[in-house]
Amino acid sequence: MRVVIFCHSLVSDWNHGNAHFLRGVATELQSRGHEVDVLEPEDGWSRSNLLADHGTDAIDGFHRAYPTLRSDTYRKESLDLASVLDDADLVVVHEWTDPDLVAAIGARRAAGRTGILLFHDSHHRSVTDPGAMAAFDLRHYDGVLAFGDPIRDMYLQHRWTDRAWTWHEAADTRVFRPLRTVSSERATDGLPDDLRGDVVWIGNWGDEERTAELEEFLFAPVQRLGLRTTVFGVRYPEEARSLLASRGIDYRGWLPNYLVPAVFSRFTLTVHVPRRPYLESLPGIPTIRPFEALACGIPLVSARWNQTGGLFTPGEDFLVARSGDEMVRQIEWLLRDATLRQRLAAHGLATIRAHHTCAHRVDQLLAIHAELRTEAVLS
Repeated sequence: MRVVIFCHSLVSDWNHGNAHFLRGVATELQSRGHEVDVLEPEDGWSRSNLLADHGTDAIDGFHRAYPTLRSDTYRKESLDLASVLDDADLVVVHEWTDPDLVAAIGARRAAGRTGILLFHDSHHRSVTDPGAMAAFDLRHYDGVLAFGDPIRDMYLQHRWTDRAWTWHEAADTRVFRPLRTVSSERATDGLPDDLRGDVVWIGNWGDEERTAELEEFLFAPVQRLGLRTTVFGVRYPEEARSLLASRGIDYRGWLPNYLVPAVFSRFTLTVHVPRRPYLESLPGIPTIRPFEALACGIPLVSARWNQTGGLFTPGEDFLVARSGDEMVRQIEWLLRDATLRQRLAAHGLATIRAHHTCAHRVDQLLAIHAELRTEAVLS
């Protein structure tokens, strides 16, 4: 069948974690013989920042890493929806799409001019900014794909939709997998040969949503332990970069998402520091980072994340630290106990492969599509 996806960006992962999941889903659909058309705004925030910071070489790198994937850019005012939608079997529209365009796509569905239409929400705005989400006209959408139970429930409670499914993110295991650290692989992964150490953290600064948490659970512990630590991510203000330097932490800026497995292969462990909204308002919803780490087989310590919605088993898939002092103890334990590192990595990897790959999520997506198609035929 023909699947059309409207997203914020396929080609840019600059401050755009959903790109990993989107690329994995599109690749999996293609591998099953489906035609996949992806559209992203020409002036999208992530794409524009990536081009401003790194130029077209960054886009070229994406195409080399994902040779079967492409996206078409559009301007909302000149987009021909008829040519895009009229023979589509399934259309998925991400919640960063302009509300006017969301409504216009819904109108095509109401007129019977396109196939099953689903809205995809992979952010916390439904809880932290419900007014913004209420502005979306979803009357003619067949339902909502929400990346966690609390977000699904918000859509139903506010009556923004009549149908909603939990559709968690997952790992693209074609790309995110354990890599060895032999010199031949290091020579071809495009990373500096001196990039290695004890702890690596990959994450963006994030609008003060976890500044205090990063200090308590990452910056202070690694300084206290004297560990060789590297941080990747974007939107770090000057004061944050100065803080990292003062703590002896190596800051390296933007990292193409497809290079994350190679980076993980060069470090002993990584840390997960959830943003505050996911701890306070949306417990049980993992962002893409834990999926990435576990899929790559690197031992993980998470700050204060016990409620995983049953997706993972704390203590078996990863360790949990409830305070900065406990983070120091957990990191020390991992560094000195190779057997524990191997056990955690193996258990986490097995959990991903058994339950949380993009293939699992495509299975679910196609089942939802089949259910809705059957209902449409019977109605």
